[in-house]
Amino acid sequence: MISYSCKYTPVELLAAFEANPTKLDGEEKDFEYAESLTHANLCSHAKALIQQGRDKDELILMDCCDSLRRSYDVLKHDKAFIRLMDLPHDSGECAKERFAKELLNLIEDYKTYSKKDFNRELFIKACKKAEYDLPGEDYIAVMGARVSPPLEELISRSIGLPVVNLTCSGKRNLGPLPDNAEDMGLEELIGWYAGALLSMIPCMRMVNVNKRRRLTEDEHLRGVVYNTVKFCDFYSFDYAKLKQETDLPILKIESDYMPQPYGQLSTRLEAFTESLGLEEKKEVDMNYIQKGLYAGIDSGSTTTNMVVLDENKNVLASTIVRTGAKAQNGAQNALNEVCKKLGVKKEDFRSIVATGYGRNNIPFATQTKTEITCHAHGAFFLNPQIRTIIDIGGQDSKVICLDETGNVTGFTMNDKCAAGTGRFLEMMARTLEMDLGEMSLRGLDWKKDLTISSMCTVFAESEVISLIADNNSENDIIHGLNKSIATKTVSMVKRTKGTPNYMMTGGVARNKGVVKELEQRLGEPLFITDEPDLCGAMGAALFALEEGAYAKAQ
Repeated sequence: MISYSCKYTPVELLAAFEANPTKLDGEEKDFEYAESLTHANLCSHAKALIQQGRDKDELILMDCCDSLRRSYDVLKHDKAFIRLMDLPHDSGECAKERFAKELLNLIEDYKTYSKKDFNRELFIKACKKAEYDLPGEDYIAVMGARVSPPLEELISRSIGLPVVNLTCSGKRNLGPLPDNAEDMGLEELIGWYAGALLSMIPCMRMVNVNKRRRLTEDEHLRGVVYNTVKFCDFYSFDYAKLKQETDLPILKIESDYMPQPYGQLSTRLEAFTESLGLEEKKEVDMNYIQKGLYAGIDSGSTTTNMVVLDENKNVLASTIVRTGAKAQNGAQNALNEVCKKLGVKKEDFRSIVATGYGRNNIPFATQTKTEITCHAHGAFFLNPQIRTIIDIGGQDSKVICLDETGNVTGFTMNDKCAAGTGRFLEMMARTLEMDLGEMSLRGLDWKKDLTISSMCTVFAESEVISLIADNNSENDIIHGLNKSIATKTVSMVKRTKGTPNYMMTGGVARNKGVVKELEQRLGEPLFITDEPDLCGAMGAALFALEEGAYAKAQ
């Protein structure tokens, strides 16, 4: 059985030898084997390929990039059959002719290796299978870097439309066979095949990507999920160009071919779905239709926040509790708190909408919404002039842009790293042996303009320890930390094309030093409420009110 990884691999040709080609596109729990044979900065896709290809006796690789060529260098030893194929960068006549010769050479070499003849009937049958049409209905396209099966499944599960994988791990389309394919000579048939392979929807490495760009003009294409591979700049360049060339909604995600908690990624995908108006309405538990109480609960990594509204959108109660080890326990504690304040029971709520990372683990919620949508809804209610929300919570930071009606027009979230979040500040406060309240004020009065160059929590802690050892004052160090957070956050605002008026939400909005540095870099004041932690819960409560009104009307 022969293995491969690239969609340009001539799998139909291999099928003609009954080779049963299988695609290597899985995730890896670690890259220990690959990193023992090559450098740690090699592309994660290449490292995953090395991990999965080490036990394969037969391999076909395409020389797509330097990382794939390095993978071949590592894997070429002790294989029964391995080939690195020279793949042209374009689909012109010279490229087709050159690639056809490469394919004919592969036929001869595999014939010698397998001691089998090229079966024309099996080849034509396999080519006929490599035809597909785009959906004749609304769909979402996945573009950019290849996606692993678990990631593709998550995207499909999170979006309420058909999802078409148009990356190099997706479906292959050779187009229709020539009418006289059965009567063609081998060289003529393989000449057509070379052209068909090179004429597929091009991957990012191809010189001419017009065929891929024309897809964005498909009337049924509602949006694009663009996947990038960590540390591979080429996809970021391609994404930036695609953003310039189309007005389609585009969500950029990043993967590294390792299993990961999909909480943050699910939030991005579900928020993208919500922004397209595709989220499904859950049936409301009619047992809740009692008093006029509507609640929103924001289950975050550090705190769980809850807001209760009446039918006139008046805040009746709110609370902020620690989330703890389990989201559902933090949510139950928040519910108990507001019930105690109001003298009511859970059954007295008409609707409870959950948001935040733990939103899917709150059994008493009647509906869920992503924190992106809830922050937008809450912010616009609190101040309709807001166009950009800067939310820095315990685990993540995000920038959300709104239009004049309060709809989300774009958003950016930090990646796995907790740099610049509340968790980052907690770690630094622990290193400086002070609480967050004191730290919030100490950075306002500084003398020496220090710069913390690293935003990684671990490296920044080492840098702070070094600054302490050099006898720098705590105020100066804290000012340097505030600057680093503000710089990282403003870069996210610029990437998202945020415009005034600005609002800051999340627990870090209580840090006066960070707020001051942000305002200086933005050149604009930040609108901050008395309870900046509650914006997401407020938005969720407003959705609960709308949901309850809908259920009542039914």
